[in-house]
Amino acid sequence: MLDYVKMILLKVSFNKALFEKELRKALKVLVPTEVPDFRVWCYQQFARIYRSVLKRVFGNFQEDFPIAGVG
Repeated sequence: MLDYVKMILLKVSFNKALFEKELRKALKVLVPTEVPDFRVWCYQQFARIYRSVLKRVFGNFQEDFPIAGVG
């Protein structure tokens, strides 16, 4: 499932609203243990253009899975 949601985000990254919608859906379908790696990947891929979206969506997970150097 992780590879699938990554592919979807890459395909919709041209549109901010669609990207955020699909990111939220991805977090609902992923296994909780996949979320930290997914978050790292998202920041590596999209922080340059969608940092505010990533911070907003991943805000709930920040305390549970801190990542040094990301944010």
